[in-house]
Amino acid sequence: MTIEKGYDSNFRYVLVAARRARQLQNGAEPMVPSRSRKACRVAQEEIAAGKIKYVKPEDAPVLKPEVDAPEIPKFVS
Repeated sequence: MTIEKGYDSNFRYVLVAARRARQLQNGAEPMVPSRSRKACRVAQEEIAAGKIKYVKPEDAPVLKPEVDAPEIPKFVS
């Protein structure tokens, strides 16, 4: 299996195809004509046709969400 052109890994390709398949299942119109009715296959055909692309932000910092948490109780033995 080879890495799809424009993707850094097969895992990323699967993530993009899955997200697009979910959009198709929720009512988005297909961007390419397809004989298949399955959303996953249509998403793969759209990627192969160059209609769906993935853009990785180069300098985007990784931010962790700030969540207020209660203080951790201290147990004394």
